[in-house]
Amino acid sequence: MRRKITVKALALIFLLTSFTSFASGDKKDGKPQDKEQYIKEYIQHHLQDTYDFGFFSSTDEKGHVTHYGFPLPVILWDGGLKVFSSSKFHHGETVAEVDGNYYKLYHGKIYKTDAAGTINYDADHHATNEKPLDFSITKNVVMIFVVFLIMFFMFKRMAKSYKKNNGLPTGMGRLLEPIVLYIRDDIAKPNIGEKNYKRYMSYLLTVFFFVWIVNLFGLTPLGVNITNNIAVTFFLALLTYLITTFTAKKDYWKHIFWMPGVPAPMKIILAPIELLGTIIKPFSLMIRLYANITAGHIVLMSLIGMMFIFKNWLGTPLSFLLAFVLGILELLVAALQAYIFTMLSALYFGAAVEEHDHH
Repeated sequence: MRRKITVKALALIFLLTSFTSFASGDKKDGKPQDKEQYIKEYIQHHLQDTYDFGFFSSTDEKGHVTHYGFPLPVILWDGGLKVFSSSKFHHGETVAEVDGNYYKLYHGKIYKTDAAGTINYDADHHATNEKPLDFSITKNVVMIFVVFLIMFFMFKRMAKSYKKNNGLPTGMGRLLEPIVLYIRDDIAKPNIGEKNYKRYMSYLLTVFFFVWIVNLFGLTPLGVNITNNIAVTFFLALLTYLITTFTAKKDYWKHIFWMPGVPAPMKIILAPIELLGTIIKPFSLMIRLYANITAGHIVLMSLIGMMFIFKNWLGTPLSFLLAFVLGILELLVAALQAYIFTMLSALYFGAAVEEHDHH
């Protein structure tokens, strides 16, 4: 526990450092800017996926912002494949020219424009410029690959430890075995059943460790918030839905479309409701994970931002204390959300393969 608190304290110090450089340089183009609005924009930027991998930024006295990181490949389909470096955008400050076409990064999205970077708007002030098909490698995509490599390394080391020591874990295997056994004995077996749990173990282990690790990365100052992207949580929920649907037994569908022991008129009424329920369940998985992670990040960074607004002997230490305590709580939330997603997925799988005795 002491080690976790120390790690979190270091993360908060790094985050405060980047916040300090950003909040202290409350000028834009040499003009003073409202600090509250400036911090709000920084929080929004921290939560967004980006086309470059930024570590931190600093602002000098003249208001010039220097970014530290590295660019990522931009891959577009616009009458053909367009591949170029995100450095051409200069963090959204310039227009990228590729094969005679011009592209502008605007509010985190790429629009086709002219050499001057003109953005057209509709009556609701929404951009109307054409958007090419975007297959770019963004910061979140890079981190998904990083998490994949981490998980591959972890489980490969675990498998080797069992092989070398006649089934006895050492090193990485000793670290992971209690978690794997917990997922098997306390999540998979009770909810899916002794007969069918093995076929779902690979998915349950993968989704648990993936969500847990990416949530932990989201607590670092890197601004990598993979589960804060609803597209990611949607895909995870979609996988649970597809596995449930395509592995379900006939009793599962029978209890949805023609429930035994229920009068025929009620069966007709309840069938569409039950069918809708199969969609609502994974939808709740998607929203729960997305909303909890996003809310935690916003509250944590808002508390840190309040330190630069109050600037007094009471407000600053109190904001730091609250942020520190919430940061420790977020460590629990990171694991808890992975557990809830895995547990509910196991419940849905168990309902799909449950065998009923009809008399």
